[in-house]
Parts: sequence; C-alpha cells; structure tokens
Amino acid sequence: MKVIDRYILKSFLIPFLATFFIVLFVLVMQFLWLAFESIAGKGISIFFILKFLYYTSLVVSAQALPIAVLLSSIMALGNLSENYEFAAAKSAGISLVRFLRPLIAFTFIISIFNFFLLNNVLPYATLKQKNLTINIRKKKPALALVPGSFNTEIPHYQIKFDEKYGKEKNFLKKVLIYDLSSGKGNKKVITAETGKIITEEGSKYMTLVLYDGYYYEEHTKKVTRANEINKMPASSANFKEYSFNIDISSFSDDDLEQEKFKNSFNMLSLGQLNDTIPIMKVDYDEYVDSRSRTIYRKVNANKLYNSQDSIVKYKLEKETLDNFNNIGKLSILSGAISSAKASINNAESYNKAMKVKRKRLNLYDVEFHNRIAFSLSCLILFFIGAPLGSIIRKGGFGLPMILAISIYVIYFFANTFGRNLAEESSITAIQGAWVSSVIMIPFAFFLTRRASKGMGLFNIDVFLQPITKIFKKKDSNDIDTQE
Repeated sequence: MKVIDRYILKSFLIPFLATFFIVLFVLVMQFLWLAFESIAGKGISIFFILKFLYYTSLVVSAQALPIAVLLSSIMALGNLSENYEFAAAKSAGISLVRFLRPLIAFTFIISIFNFFLLNNVLPYATLKQKNLTINIRKKKPALALVPGSFNTEIPHYQIKFDEKYGKEKNFLKKVLIYDLSSGKGNKKVITAETGKIITEEGSKYMTLVLYDGYYYEEHTKKVTRANEINKMPASSANFKEYSFNIDISSFSDDDLEQEKFKNSFNMLSLGQLNDTIPIMKVDYDEYVDSRSRTIYRKVNANKLYNSQDSIVKYKLEKETLDNFNNIGKLSILSGAISSAKASINNAESYNKAMKVKRKRLNLYDVEFHNRIAFSLSCLILFFIGAPLGSIIRKGGFGLPMILAISIYVIYFFANTFGRNLAEESSITAIQGAWVSSVIMIPFAFFLTRRASKGMGLFNIDVFLQPITKIFKKKDSNDIDTQE
C-alpha cells in the first residue's frame, strides 16, 4: 500500500469511527427512551437492562453504518480540500478516482460487512430484543397496557382506554372492557369514566377498580335455539365503583429468556425468507382461489345459461316486478335486499381478510429485497458524500453534519415511503425496496462527475446567462434607437 493510500485511509478512518459510535449511541438512546416506560420500576436487574442495550446496539448497527460513511466521507474529503491537499494531488496528476480508490475499496468492504449484519446479526438481535422486551413488559401488566387501542395481552379480556396517567401510570380514563372469560364472545361489557389498576409484588392477581360506569351482561344457556337467543335475560346497571380481579399468573411466571416469537419477518435471514415466501404465496393463492369459488357458488353463477329460456312463450311485462302482485313484489324486494346485504358483508369480510394476508406476505417480500438494497447504501452514500466534501471544501462537524443529516433523511424517507407503498400493494416489493437507491444513484453520478472535473455544486452562470443576454440585447436596441 502506498503512502498516499495510507494517509487517505487514516484521514477517513478517524472521523468514521468517531461518527459511527456517536450515531450508534444516539440511536441506542432513542430506543432506550422509547422503551424506558416498559423497563423502569419493574425490578429488572442491571444485567438484563445491559443485555437489552446490547441487542439494541446490534439492531441499529446496520442503520448507523451508512450514516457514519456519509458523514465521515464529507468530513474527510472536506478537510483534504480545505487544506488544499486534494488540489495538490490533482496538480500532481492524480485523478479523483485514483485519489478515492482506497476509500472505495474500504467502503465496499463495509458494504459486505453491512450485508452480514443485515442477514445474520439483525434477525438474531431482533429476535432476542423483541422477546426480552415483551417478557420485561409482562412483569408489570399495568405498564404493558397501551392507550388508544384494544389490549389483548391479558387472557380473556380486551381492554381499551383513552389515557393512562399518574406517577405509576396506573390510572385510566374512558375505559371499555370486553370480558371474554365465558368463552361465548362479548357477552359482558363494562364501561367507566375512570379506573385504577392495583398490583402487588408477587401477586397472581391484578385488581381493576372502575368508577362512574355502566355494566351489561347477557345470560345464555349452554344450549339454545337460534330464535330464543334474543329472548334470553340480560342484566345491566350503573355503578359508582366496581372492582374485580384478573388472573395474571401467566405473566409473572414468564422467564425473561423465554422466546415465544420466532417467525416474524424481521427475525429471519435471507435464506429463511427465501424459503418462507413461496409457501406464503401458495397459501395466499389458495385462499384467493377458495374465496372466488365461494362467491361464484353464492351468486349461482354455475346455473346461468345452462338451459333454454323456458318463459319465452309467456307474455311478460318489461319491468320484472310488474309481473307480480304486491305481496310477491314485497317478497322479492325483501329477499333481494337481504341477499345484497349478505353479499356486501361477505365481500367486506373477505376483503379485510385478504388485505391482512396480502400485507403479511408483502412484509416478508419487502424485507427480503430491502436487505439487499440497504446493504448497498454505504456504497451509494459514499459516492454522494466524498464528491460533496471535495466540492464544499469544508471539514469539521458543522456544515458536513447538516448536509449528511439532510441527505440521509431524504434517503431514509424515500426508503420508508417505498416500503409502505409496497406493503399496501401499491407497487411491487422490488420497486419499494429499491426506490431510495434509484433516487440517490443519479445524484451520486452527478456529484462525482462535477467533482472529478473540478466544478462547483451548481454553475450559477447557467442561470444568469439567459438573463444577462436579455439585458445586453435591450441595451443594444436602446443604442440603435438613439442613433
């Protein structure tokens, strides 16, 4: 390795290592801040908290690498250009590509390492982190409840509330509870203006105290006829205070090391995703085929045009209903309305189920292609950062930091936007995964070309030249008029 190559690598490695650990620390702290409520005050040992931070750092490492490459490339080339070292190299006949050759080779190695992180380390760390987070949250079910949506973690209950407040976050507002302990559906519903959760260390039960609410319960026998269900008795009452115990033994007995969730899309390697996706596609196609056959049978499409018209010899009115009396018309219309409502309900149910299955398939499909696309992000962002640094000729953490954050935000939002579109089946999984790269690669070519030719970021003369021509033409016309 030549002296110039070692010098360039040294100029790049120092800011790269510094920025990588800074970005990694920021991302880990962000995760810790979001998960702080799930960890704090639950009697979790420092060992498991450090373990959670370790898995989190592995999860975000693949995201921190591209940011570090982008920022360090802008800083390194900015420092070299600011100190006229790049100009000296050019005067010695060293081109930009030759100047960047050791950094290109190093960034290529980082991209390979990033692919290893995405394919091997990320699934393992996500598996461990997710299960550890869930098990920690289960140590205090009161904190596991999330406002604004139905919480189904507690067995036999669905609990929804608008807000959780108080020092220990155990007070609730606008509570709605479905009691499913009977095993017969939502036969028992409780609403309340406020509520309080009481739990004691080591207790198998959680006490839920509700205030200013309404209680409704339907009473059903084990065997009832369909026409007798509406006649079964029900009890309801308003209450000022109502309390009951919920068995949470299944929560407190969980080991923090227990792994219940193993097959999520972000917990599988590329090989496992490649084996899982075809099976899911076959399952989805079979489901679509089954639904289409069901709809085909329900509309009696198989009975259409299978025999000659048997009523052609009768003189019938053009309007179908005019051929029936009032009772017949009423019967036909009510039957048609019932059939239409049933068909609409079935279609909506099928549509929701199909969307859920399709989105789940898309998640796996997009994750597969995104792993490959994101592994190249280090290389793409380097070819943006390096020429940009040589153009702006400014090192340090000031301007390079602003530019790096701006560029990565564009890349990140393009990637997120593409993934969301692909997950909703608006575009294909390949398009969704590569949309950010398609946006950034032309920008990288543009900057590399301008930097290699020693041009600025923008040639202002291109915009000013048409304006100056107009004024010169106007001045010449004024001179001709005076003559």
